[in-house]
Amino acid sequence: MKLKKIVSALAIASLSSIAVSAQAHEHGPVYADFPVTVKDYKGDAKHSVSYGGQMARHALHNSLKKLAGKGNGEANPELKAQMMAYFEGKEAGRAIIDPKTKGEFAVAQTEVDQLSKKKNLAGKAYKGAVTSWPGNMTAAEVLAFMIDKASAADKGYDPLNGLDYAQLISKFAMGAVFYNQAVDNYLDEKLEANIKPNGMAYKPGKPYTGKEHVWDEAFGYFGTPAHTMELSAKQVYAIAKQKGDAFDIADANNDGKVSLYTEMTYAHAYYAAGADKGGKTDYLHTITKAFIDGRQLLADAKGENLTDAQRAELKGYADVIKTNWEKVIAEAVFKYAGSTYKDLQKINTILEANGDLGDNFRKYSKHWGELKGFAMALQMGGKDLGETGVKLNRLVGYSPVLLGNTQVSGIDANGNYVQSASIDMEEYMLHMLKVQQLMVDQYGVKARSNDVLAGMGDLVEKLGAKAATSAEND
Repeated sequence: MKLKKIVSALAIASLSSIAVSAQAHEHGPVYADFPVTVKDYKGDAKHSVSYGGQMARHALHNSLKKLAGKGNGEANPELKAQMMAYFEGKEAGRAIIDPKTKGEFAVAQTEVDQLSKKKNLAGKAYKGAVTSWPGNMTAAEVLAFMIDKASAADKGYDPLNGLDYAQLISKFAMGAVFYNQAVDNYLDEKLEANIKPNGMAYKPGKPYTGKEHVWDEAFGYFGTPAHTMELSAKQVYAIAKQKGDAFDIADANNDGKVSLYTEMTYAHAYYAAGADKGGKTDYLHTITKAFIDGRQLLADAKGENLTDAQRAELKGYADVIKTNWEKVIAEAVFKYAGSTYKDLQKINTILEANGDLGDNFRKYSKHWGELKGFAMALQMGGKDLGETGVKLNRLVGYSPVLLGNTQVSGIDANGNYVQSASIDMEEYMLHMLKVQQLMVDQYGVKARSNDVLAGMGDLVEKLGAKAATSAEND
């Protein structure tokens, strides 16, 4: 065994086989082993932490993303049915397609039901109308629409409309399910005194109170390992990649396998770590510590209903989580707007030279899909973004600007995309710069990966009158 592994195991201790009291790590590094505080609990549970349902949904999301890239370019009812089974089904026996064992990175669970039974994504998706996508659909309807399109696309890619469905489905689902459920449900109305009170079990016979379980579920949706506070952002990021010494980092309890429940990195925790590893931000640890501090507050309440002061403090931790989580998504919007801008630079240079685009248009579509998915996700936090949302949607559009200067403008009655004349690609580059500026102005992003804002003055000067016209349309 590596010395590093031994030290890690001793420092972190066991998350599953050693009962450590919450007092042993009060305000400490591990989101685990908080005591049972439910009055008159008769079961044999040693701790009150439970968020298996959320981890099952992370496995469903990861697996759905993999399936979204499996099409062969023709209608494929079998693939569509399989994707819908991971999206809206609840049947037993669904294999975890991702994450799975890769080389020395051994994964403990192989089926979704090993994390939690009868879970899906569709039932937890945002219920309001999604204004960032054509068709006036709910989030579940948008995702089902995208799944249908992905199943018939070649490896999930529609070159005619420049749409990468694996990216669109994944990034939007993370927002419409994980982010929405956490910040607009568990960390919002469910923190009120009359909902899931702390003085009662969440359900009869359960070893956790109403508020304890509500808090755990929000933590689960963030997708970070329970021992995150013992790790650097680079290490948490590496766990999701399953490369290098990631196994040694992830296997906190030293049992020879990585638990997809407590030891894996998913979703927005991965993107928080990605932003933080540049050294300018600390979203990952700020969010995780607020979750741990809030959970300790609940443990200290010892199964009693929270006082007004305790609930105010808990809401304070929730506000820290929500504010920083929103910034994580805004940082991703900023990053992929920069990637899209750089792709457009390359494409314009190639087109001017009458060269071969090769795979450059495919990369452009991929990065645009990530941008659009995160831009849509940013609007799933349960609050009206107002003018910011309108600007973001107009600047990004429903598709990237395509060759011939067209862009998707809607969906017809048969579910087919409608394209209309658009701005040209140079003007769209300016839109990408404006998206980055919007994220700076409205969310104060600091990591700023792929920052291309320095080029705004030169581009505006080059575009001249077209830049003024563009300003009227964003």
